[in-house]
Amino acid sequence: MQKKKVIDVYPYRVKNSEPEFLLFQRAKGKIYQGQWRMIGGKVKENEAYWQAGLRELKEETGLEPKKFWTLPGINSFYEHKTDQVLLIPAFAAELEENQSPVLDDEHTSYQWLTAEKTKSFIPWPEQIRLIQLAHNIITSNQILDDWLVSIS
Repeated sequence: MQKKKVIDVYPYRVKNSEPEFLLFQRAKGKIYQGQWRMIGGKVKENEAYWQAGLRELKEETGLEPKKFWTLPGINSFYEHKTDQVLLIPAFAAELEENQSPVLDDEHTSYQWLTAEKTKSFIPWPEQIRLIQLAHNIITSNQILDDWLVSIS
């Protein structure tokens, strides 16, 4: 069996000097239906993880980031259905403050939430941890140049 390759993307905006993360509610009939989540998706053949992240962001929101960077952390978990340990690269995507997503058929609604408020929406501990990590890096202005993905 070929190993599944997936990514996580944590879109955010900075409003009144505070990061707000964009969460989506999954549509009925889709994987993780009803759950609030960030953007996730599969990496296509011959596609880099970061390219998949940008593509999934565009497909699921219609938006392009003004800044796109690699979070220095991995979402990891064991998937018993495939008997695989998944190591999922995570990216942060800064959006313009006034941008609004255009939802695709995978989602029914969205919300902009502070890192603290996301904790009551997201059921996955690793995703909560990565949002908090992104929040800490953004608010301390510590995004390293090495983490930035050139998108121009």
